[in-house]
Amino acid sequence: MSDGGGVIAEVFATEWARVVATVARDFGDLELAEDCAQEAFEAASGRWTTEGVPASPGGWLVTVARRRAIDVLRRDRRFEARLPALSRARERATSATPLVDDRLALLVSCCHPALAPDARVALTLKLVGGLTVAQIAQAFVVTEGAMARRLSRARGKIRRAGIRIQPPDRESLTDRIAVVRTVIYLIFTQGHTATGTAELVRGDLCDEARWLAGLLVELVPDDPENLGLAALIDLTDARRSERVDAAGRLRLLEDQDRSRWDRALIQSGLSLLARAHTHRRLGSFQLRAAVAALHSTAPSLEETDWESIVALYDTMLAEDTDPILVLNRLVARSRLDSAIEALAELEDLAAGGRLEDYPYLHSTRAELLLRSGRPGEALKWFERALELSDNPVEVAHLRHRIAAAGGGSGS
Repeated sequence: MSDGGGVIAEVFATEWARVVATVARDFGDLELAEDCAQEAFEAASGRWTTEGVPASPGGWLVTVARRRAIDVLRRDRRFEARLPALSRARERATSATPLVDDRLALLVSCCHPALAPDARVALTLKLVGGLTVAQIAQAFVVTEGAMARRLSRARGKIRRAGIRIQPPDRESLTDRIAVVRTVIYLIFTQGHTATGTAELVRGDLCDEARWLAGLLVELVPDDPENLGLAALIDLTDARRSERVDAAGRLRLLEDQDRSRWDRALIQSGLSLLARAHTHRRLGSFQLRAAVAALHSTAPSLEETDWESIVALYDTMLAEDTDPILVLNRLVARSRLDSAIEALAELEDLAAGGRLEDYPYLHSTRAELLLRSGRPGEALKWFERALELSDNPVEVAHLRHRIAAAGGGSGS
């Protein structure tokens, strides 16, 4: 055993979904699984700090969570009716069955059509991604309280509808696959730029999303959007090592050493995207992957094919008016037009109010104002972005930009 003080958070990141998935599959009760997984991690926090981390942390956690679930069921008046769940748990506790199917079962069950679309995504981010309510709220650009209520309603719906955690058949997977893709992508984006953590990137979430996307490609290889999602994750995550410098400071795209990007991931993403295009059924993830491919293959920021990137965003926006897509298009367009023209478009976007709590709207406006020679106005919007940011790496970068705009030392 080893000292558990600094390891528990890392184990949570890697094992949370596995523990919840396994217990939910064993006992058929999602709320019970989440509660018992939480209790198992709380027990680990106390035990491992003093006794050290066991050789198999995941196995330890699953065992404790199963025991907690059995204790709960034994106190339940309907104990006899739930004996089959206890039997399944005992059988699986002694088996060597891999957890892959459990995690997929949990993911697909959270995407059940009885749940509202937003609830499916939020619940999966909570249970599969292990995100906090605050982190999920930021991903949806809503308040923490609103997200807590949404999750509570989703859990209640699962209980009332009798939704079970079980391996998906091809029909149920096909019916829910669009939502599953969206959830996987949101898990990746939360890993790519994490909230509620000291690091810019949560590599465990990025890796989990890549694994899930690869599993979708294996299960439904003839769906071009599955290929597009896997390509998008590979092409975007290829830049992971260059996104912060040796001192832990944010490194923007224009400052990254492109020779240090992961060429194997780039090649994998390009290959997946080429496979997707053979199906001749264009979709959102393929279009996003195509944008990422143009960035990944450009020799420099200046030599990037911005016109093609804008055209790809135009195609996306013809089907989806997501304001974040509008902002991304605006940023790309600003590389072709003057900052003043981009600012006019951004003001129209901001007037809609949907991105008021989105820090990148305000930091983008500040950068455009700096390019327009208006540092005093830029300062106001850098400070607004700072108010809305909670990742320490991004906070430090915004303070640096505030100093550049004349707002002090940035310390």
